Amino acid sequence: MQWLTSCISTTLVLLLLGLVVLFGLSARELSKNVKENFTVTLLLDDDLETAEAQKFQKRLNAQPYARATTLITAEQALREESERMGTDPAEFLGGENPYTASIEMNVAADYACTDSLLRITRELKSLWQVADVIYQRDIIDSLNHTLRKATVVLAVLAVLLMIISVVLINNTVRLSVYARRQTIHTMRLVGASWAFIRWPFLKRSLGIGLVAAIIADTLLLCGVQWAVAKDAYIATIVTRETVVAMTTTVLVAGLLLTFVCTWFSVGHFLRMKEDEMYN
Repeated sequence: MQWLTSCISTTLVLLLLGLVVLFGLSARELSKNVKENFTVTLLLDDDLETAEAQKFQKRLNAQPYARATTLITAEQALREESERMGTDPAEFLGGENPYTASIEMNVAADYACTDSLLRITRELKSLWQVADVIYQRDIIDSLNHTLRKATVVLAVLAVLLMIISVVLINNTVRLSVYARRQTIHTMRLVGASWAFIRWPFLKRSLGIGLVAAIIADTLLLCGVQWAVAKDAYIATIVTRETVVAMTTTVLVAGLLLTFVCTWFSVGHFLRMKEDEMYN
């Protein structure tokens, strides 16, 4: 019964730890996805032919700050705008196309900040193929400010929950060892070495940690699969690397924390005098 109680307590703590890791890594992936969906529009020179624009697009794709680009020709822009408005804007301009070719560029996440975008804008505007560079600076400023605040909050919560997890596992192990303090005292009286006394407790705690970690990982994986089934977008945030990191952390923590806590807890009772042990 005591083994079951310790296993349940440790499982709940490891579930909490796994959720912290899952939310932390998923938040980082969400931040990356949001940044990589930020678009910079390059208005191309009126004299730039379609073939030259395609060559320029290939050069742009080779740049480290460009994650993906989409070339929109003047004819395509006119066609899309006509479909949207329900009328051809060129009819009001004597058949002249008022639109110019442009390139929609999704910026790599590492470059989606104000300083980098200003440098990229200056670099692009210096090219003769580019007439102008347009992006919503207020949105990127607001986005980065919000992400920084969210990162700080998540980091603080992660530290607090990690401390709580260690304290709870330590208390669970200490109570388990305390219940068998008489056995420790008896083995010490017959001359057993500290290593010999510790080993049964360590073996038992490792078993509890392993079983608790497996149960916690199973529950977490079921939760992730359920969430992905409900919303496919979650699959883009909770990546395979995130799941592997979460399950590995839970397994290592389950074994390591129970081992370390048991080592020190048994040592605490081994150093006790007889009158202290029963008080």
